[in-house]
Amino acid sequence: MSLQNTMDQLHQLKLSGMLSGLEHQLAHAEYTSLAFEQRLAHLVDAEISQRESQRFKRLMRYAKLKVHAEPEAIDYRSNRGLDRAVMADLLTCAWIERRQNLILTGQTGTGKTWLACALAVQAARKGLSVGYHRVGRLLESMETARADGSLPKLRSQITRFQMLILDDFGLTALAARGRADLLEILDDRVGSGATLVAGQMPVKEWHGYINDPALADAILDRLIHSSHKLQLKGESMRKLRG
Repeated sequence: MSLQNTMDQLHQLKLSGMLSGLEHQLAHAEYTSLAFEQRLAHLVDAEISQRESQRFKRLMRYAKLKVHAEPEAIDYRSNRGLDRAVMADLLTCAWIERRQNLILTGQTGTGKTWLACALAVQAARKGLSVGYHRVGRLLESMETARADGSLPKLRSQITRFQMLILDDFGLTALAARGRADLLEILDDRVGSGATLVAGQMPVKEWHGYINDPALADAILDRLIHSSHKLQLKGESMRKLRG
């Protein structure tokens, strides 16, 4: 079999990483001195790297993050209240794999959304599926989906994310239907995925904000149980960057 036939078959088998690796080896004479096993290992590595890259791009496309934040760029200045050891643990994504929650609070501009998205990028790097929604917009989408009959599909999509970000929690008042929908979202995710909730409102005020004792108890039980908590402090990051 000719080399061109081999390359054509790699293309047909959709082994684009191995094909690119082979083309790279053919273009660089130093590979000729390597043993067959070494050259083959390089091709397998190239295929794995290509697949991981494609998966990451696909996960990021579906995530629809508000910002693309690199975990390496997390700002640890002392007045922010971020502990490096705690963040190092969160960046392992073990909490996501254990299907735990993370509650991220702090005043406006302290970088809650950015940090949530940085954790999501890290999760996608590890091959975990991620979704981002602002709470108010998501509840509006659920109301629309209820009207057109697509609510089961939307709920299924939300449930499947291994990490779900619910941003701007507490920013707008909850209607009765919204409270019930929020409970359904969280209940569907118990034992099936991790949820990160970000908002300005301190956790101690959440019960009053939900404004329905029974639903508040149920929502907080699902959110706070097995949850990690981070409270960002300091000046507005927007002012510091501006």
